[in-house]
Amino acid sequence: MTVRWEPVEAEAARGTGPVSVRAEWGASQRTYVHGWRGAVVVFLPLIYVLYVVGAVNHDSHGASALAGYSLLGAFCVSYVALVAVLRAGQPAKPWRFWLLYSLMVALFSAEVPFARAPAFVLGLYLVMIAVASLGARAIPIVVALTLASIFIPTLVPSWHQTIGSAISNFTPIALPVAAVLTFITIRSVRGALELAEARAELARLAADNERNRIARDLHDLLGHSLTAITVKAGLARKLAVTDAVRAAQEIAEVETLSRQALTEVRAAVSSYREVTLAGELARGRELLRASGIAANLPTAADLVETDHQELFGWAVREGLTNVARHARATTCSVRFSPREVEIVDDGVGGDASEGNGLSGLRERAAAAGGTVESGPAWPHGWRLRVALSGAAASQ
Repeated sequence: MTVRWEPVEAEAARGTGPVSVRAEWGASQRTYVHGWRGAVVVFLPLIYVLYVVGAVNHDSHGASALAGYSLLGAFCVSYVALVAVLRAGQPAKPWRFWLLYSLMVALFSAEVPFARAPAFVLGLYLVMIAVASLGARAIPIVVALTLASIFIPTLVPSWHQTIGSAISNFTPIALPVAAVLTFITIRSVRGALELAEARAELARLAADNERNRIARDLHDLLGHSLTAITVKAGLARKLAVTDAVRAAQEIAEVETLSRQALTEVRAAVSSYREVTLAGELARGRELLRASGIAANLPTAADLVETDHQELFGWAVREGLTNVARHARATTCSVRFSPREVEIVDDGVGGDASEGNGLSGLRERAAAAGGTVESGPAWPHGWRLRVALSGAAASQ
């Protein structure tokens, strides 16, 4: 498997990878809420208005029926307008919501004399709108409409034989049930959208971490390899006049190092690169030799615990690369214990500023529960030490 290093935006635009998958999932949730499916869920309950239409037709005549139909139409238009405001997002000014909602309440109250008891079916829409916008704060509205649907029809004997009275008898039950269902639905939709946003954010953070990892690894890999290539190329140039055979050998090693660096870079991008302490000791010994620095390095890495050999390998790579590049040393030593590695040289000392390589080493050590110390060595030179927890106690 090959992992391509591309920006998150390119990945999402191409339609692949975890970022685009989560983004598409979130987009699908928003499409459901704001698309035609969401509209069907919101506007389908308007079918219950037909009960009110039948009640107006039965109990009102002439101008009264026309007024009842007009009020009912205005109520439906207000409901659609208020739903459109809510579906567009939280209104910039709350008074818009309350103005439309107050208009619906007024139209509902005005419709009651024309449709009588079935008019309380309109309370379903008032309940759904209130719960969708206010959540648990809509409880007083739900209670008030439920009580009104129970007691007002009871207090008017002439309404008892109203068409749809059977329906109106279930209205006091339907109102709180509609409130609960609306509350659950809204919470579920909002939870799905928040989950989609959280997943998209996690994917973005993961992509950022992967970029940082690749940048750190490429710095560590290329810093070591290019330093070795530079040193060997300079040595070959000096030997070209006096020892052509030796110069050709150095150039061949430069070619080998270049191929190796290319392989390691590809492996790093593909997340298949593995650094070993034994390998870094062997490469470091050759790097110091080419730099004219006497190397005092262990011949085996068995003393170090297996779980820590990769971290110590990075430490050896960073330390020896800096020695060859900056120290102008004559000798360099590497010492390690099961939970500690130390690189010491007798050069002019290190730079006070901390580069990317040392920063990356600190991140690796911190992830393993260790620390990095870097500073002057006595009586001269520079010392780099990576120690894991418990290292001091074992000495």
